[in-house]
Amino acid sequence: MADMDAFRDEIARWAAGGAGDTAGDLAADLVGDLGLRTAVLLEGPSDLAAVEALAARADRDLTAEGVAVVSMGGAMSVGRFAGLLGPPGLGLRLTGLCDAREEPFYVRGWQRAGAPRDFHVCVADLEDELIRALGTERVEEVIRAEDELRPWQTFLAQPAQHGRSRQQQLRRFLSTRKGRKIRYGSLLVEALDTGRPPAPLADLLAGL
Repeated sequence: MADMDAFRDEIARWAAGGAGDTAGDLAADLVGDLGLRTAVLLEGPSDLAAVEALAARADRDLTAEGVAVVSMGGAMSVGRFAGLLGPPGLGLRLTGLCDAREEPFYVRGWQRAGAPRDFHVCVADLEDELIRALGTERVEEVIRAEDELRPWQTFLAQPAQHGRSRQQQLRRFLSTRKGRKIRYGSLLVEALDTGRPPAPLADLLAGL
């Protein structure tokens, strides 16, 4: 039985140009098997973790709804992925989420794919949006719950962090260890409890 991981793997191989001439056919077969209609293009795995956590929080099964959430490994790949998944390729509806500084890449990617603009922009990045939505004290509670209080305190003692706002410090801390952004992508969404998610994330999910 086809699953979403298989589809993501096939799309990644196709985008990298390493799957040979049959790549498009294999991906198209998986689109049919999964009943896909929409592709959500995200910059990286931490964004994917947050989107999937928010969907789970809303008791939604995006795969069952025909939605493929795809991590591209960087915003500069958006033109390639939009072309493969959108109108020129598999014909899926395109939507997505990006950081403000990466918006021009998304604009060009959508234009090249001939797709109507349908993506949501974070003020800085998704981690920044989640920190502002939760408040810095709540984020620090999550860090303590993950038994990372000592690394957090060590990080705060670094001279480079002196004079920075707590929000800036938290945002940087989440990027200082491999895998931390991915883990906290879902943890911070779960910490929202009944609170409203950041607007770009909430609007993305509402539009699916």
